[in-house]
Amino acid sequence: MPCRKTGSDERGIALVLSMLILLVMSLLGLVLMAGAVLNRSLAGNDQRMRQTLNVAEAGVAEAEARISRQDTQMDSADPNDVCQIFNVAAGAVPVLGADSSALATGQPVGSYLNYTTAGRGPDVLTIAWKKNPAGTAVMRYDPTHTPVLNDVSGSPVYTITSTGRVGRARRTVVADVIAKPYQVNPKAALVAAVPISDLGNAVICGYDHDINTPYDDGAKGRDNPAPIPPNDPNYCHDNELGANDLPAMWCTQSVTPGSNAQQFGSPSAILQNQDPTTFYAGPWDCFNMTQADFWSFVGAPRDPSSITDWNGLYYVDNNTVTRDASCSLNPSGVDGEGILYVDGDLHLNSNFHYKGLIFVEGDLVINGNAWVLGSIVVKGTTNVKASGGMTLLYSKEAISQMLSKYGGQLVTLNWREE
Repeated sequence: MPCRKTGSDERGIALVLSMLILLVMSLLGLVLMAGAVLNRSLAGNDQRMRQTLNVAEAGVAEAEARISRQDTQMDSADPNDVCQIFNVAAGAVPVLGADSSALATGQPVGSYLNYTTAGRGPDVLTIAWKKNPAGTAVMRYDPTHTPVLNDVSGSPVYTITSTGRVGRARRTVVADVIAKPYQVNPKAALVAAVPISDLGNAVICGYDHDINTPYDDGAKGRDNPAPIPPNDPNYCHDNELGANDLPAMWCTQSVTPGSNAQQFGSPSAILQNQDPTTFYAGPWDCFNMTQADFWSFVGAPRDPSSITDWNGLYYVDNNTVTRDASCSLNPSGVDGEGILYVDGDLHLNSNFHYKGLIFVEGDLVINGNAWVLGSIVVKGTTNVKASGGMTLLYSKEAISQMLSKYGGQLVTLNWREE
């Protein structure tokens, strides 16, 4: 059989085809490799972005913890007050301006998460007040107010700004938070289940007062016979809010305050001989809580002799028997705020200043120039009596804010990413 002779134009075609196939496969390999590298890069970037968000949220958590522990020391009367937290050890924080305070991070040294920086800059973990559009007042949250977010009454709103950084990736979270609001049930500035007898030179006013009412305001009464100047230091009318007013006194027994005492309130200054069944079944009723929630809220009792700092939530007792009215508390020279629950008698002596609510299981005796902004509730065993110059001004805001401030729980109103 004759052999077919290959033409000269067909020589080397197999080599050319092989090279073309190799080139195509090489290009395909490069494309696949580039895609794999890109996917890996995108996956790594996505992971870093998730990590930065987690880091930023960790910063918000530290800020909330510092607010709950009262570390920030921010003044809600100053809308420009700011607290910043730095990634430094205690004692090495930068020096800030007059409206700013600086804290060292609570993270363990050497294992800082990058939600703040060691020096001043745009990425520092910052706690500020949420301000009204004009920037002149702190915004507040009050579920009884319309609108609930306002600059008149309620819990002040904190704005936390936290920036998480992982490599070059960064994400910023802004959270608006408030201390958990509590709804109290005061019946008057002074509430008692025992007779209220001679109150000496006391001034008791049931009109609702601003939480920023200064110490000793109202010591001479509600209205100055002369024209009242702005911020009158002796008469309290200029610090009233014009809503949520209560009687000066509410009592299930008789009220004989004496001729030197002054009482102001609305709709009536004094409500006496009220139905005994309408008094609080226990202190929990006053705070609109269950018994179990109340005892959990106030925590373990403190012996009267152990209290040196009067700012906070205090359950004062000398034993472990609840509501036996057995202890005696005699504070003097006190500037304090919060909630004070006394399982016994309370003797208010000279230079006692307090903002918040006081609940007394025993008797209340006023011996000096005590001043209270909020409300006092006395279950009592005999009577309420004053031989000094007590000034008691009702303030719904002082009570609710002290409950929120020292209750230790925060509520997030708004969370956003910038």
